[in-house]
Amino acid sequence: MPKKFFYLAACLLAGAATLFAFAPYRLFWLMPLLLAILAELAERHPRHAFALGYGWALAAYTANFNWIYNSLHDVAQLPALPAALATLLLPAYLALYPALAMLFAVRLSERPWLRWLLAFPALWTLGEWLRSWMFTGFPWGAIGYSQIAESPLAGLAAISGIHGVTFAVALSAGALVVLPRLAKGGRLALIALLISLWGGAQLLKSVSWTQNTGQPVSVALAQGNIPQSLKWSPEVLQLTIERYYQMIGSQRADLMILPETAFPLFLEDLPPGLISMIQREAKAKQMDIAIGIPRRTDDGQGYLNAVVAFSQPGLPYYAKNHLVPFGEFIPLPQFIGWIYQYMNMPLSGFSRGGPAQAPLTLAGQKVAFNVCYEDSFGEELIGPARDATLLANVSNLAWFGKSSAMDQHLQLSQARSLETGRPMLRSTNTGMTALINPDGSIQSLAAPDTEQVLKVEVQGRRGLTPYMRSGNLPVIVGCAVLLLSVMVFEWWQRRRMTKTG
Repeated sequence: MPKKFFYLAACLLAGAATLFAFAPYRLFWLMPLLLAILAELAERHPRHAFALGYGWALAAYTANFNWIYNSLHDVAQLPALPAALATLLLPAYLALYPALAMLFAVRLSERPWLRWLLAFPALWTLGEWLRSWMFTGFPWGAIGYSQIAESPLAGLAAISGIHGVTFAVALSAGALVVLPRLAKGGRLALIALLISLWGGAQLLKSVSWTQNTGQPVSVALAQGNIPQSLKWSPEVLQLTIERYYQMIGSQRADLMILPETAFPLFLEDLPPGLISMIQREAKAKQMDIAIGIPRRTDDGQGYLNAVVAFSQPGLPYYAKNHLVPFGEFIPLPQFIGWIYQYMNMPLSGFSRGGPAQAPLTLAGQKVAFNVCYEDSFGEELIGPARDATLLANVSNLAWFGKSSAMDQHLQLSQARSLETGRPMLRSTNTGMTALINPDGSIQSLAAPDTEQVLKVEVQGRRGLTPYMRSGNLPVIVGCAVLLLSVMVFEWWQRRRMTKTG
C-alpha cells in the first residue's frame, strides 16, 4: 500500500507541475521530464497504465484550467460547491484521452523501445488531435504548446503544426524512459536521434517561410480594462462607450482595433449618432476602425459575436464561427438549460458566423479576424490565413480574472503565428493585448489589467508555410502508420516464435 500511494502521489504531482511548463512560467524543458515520469511509472506498472495516465492528466488539466472556477463562481456567480464540481468536469473528460493512450501503449507491445518510441508518442498525439475536435473540441493544454515559442521544438510548428510539436515532446519523454534500458550502442544512437531532433528544430526556427508584402502599417490596439462584473451592467454602459470613444479620438494610426464585445450591446442598439461620430473620426484621421460588438443576424432570428469595420461603407464584419460550448451556446438545452438560471451569463446563445468568411480589407491589408478562443484551432485558421496578410484576435478574458488564462491564450496565438508565418494583432479587454511576430516571438505587449492603447507598427506577410499546405494530415497519417507498424511487427514476432517453438 505505501508503494502504491507513493506512485500515485508522484503521478499526481508530476501532472500538476505541468502548470509551470506553460505560460506564464514557460519552463518548456519541464514537459518532457514530467511526461517521462508518467511513462516510467507505466513501464513499471503496466497493469495500472490507464489509472496512472488518468491521474496524471486529471491533475495536469485541473492545475492548468483552474481559472474555470473564476468564471463560474467569481463572475457567473454560481455557488462555490457547484462551481468547484463543474470546474472538475472538463479535466475529468479530457483526462480520458491520455489515459487511453497509456493503456494502448502498454498493450500494443512489451518491448520498451517499441512501446515508448513509437506507440506512445503516436497514441498521445492522436489523442490530443481527437480532443481538439470531438464535441466541438478543446485543444488548450496540449503538451506541444508548452514549447511555444522559446523551445527549439517550436521550429517544427511551421512544418507540422502544433500536433507535430506534441509528437516531438512525447518522443523525447519516451526516449528518457528507454535510454537506461538500452545497451551502449543503442543508447548512443538514441542520444544522436534526440540531438538531431532538437538541433534540427532549432535550425528550422531561423527559416522564413513567408515574405513581406506592402508597406508597414501603424496599428492601435485598445485595452479597455472593463471588469466582467461591470461589463454588462446598464449603469456602466455609458462609461464603457465613452472610454472607448475617447481612445479612438486620442489615436492616429492606419488601423485601430477594439476588443471582443467592446461595446456590450447590439450594433443595432447603439446610441443614435454614435456610428456616424466614429466614422467622422475615422475619415478625419484616415484611420480604419474595427470594433468587437454583437450584432443580429441578417434575418433577425439570431445574433453573432462579431468584429465590425465601422470605417467601411456597409459595415462589413467577421462573425465568430467556432463557439464556446456552455458559454456562447448551450448544448442539449433541454437537459442542461436549467442551470443557467443560477448564473449571470449574458448572450449564451450565439449563432455561428460560417466557416468561409473572407478577410476584411483594412489599412491596405487583408486582415483575417478570429474571436477569443477560435485561435485554439490551428487548422481552421489556414483557410482565412491563405488570403490574409495579417491575423487579428479580439478577446475578452475578463471572465477569468487575474489568472493564467490570458497568458495561456497568448501562447496559443503565438503558435498560430508560427504555423502561418504571419503577424498576429491581439486586442483584448484586460490582457494580453500584443503584437506577435511571424516567428512567434512577442514584439509588443501591454501590461495586463490596465487601461491603455498599445501602438505598434506591423508588416504584412504573404506566402504559405508547409503546415498551411498540408494541415494536420501528415502528422495524423504518420502516427497511424507508426501504430500499424508496431502491430505488424508484434504479429510477425509472435508468428516467428510460434514457428520456432
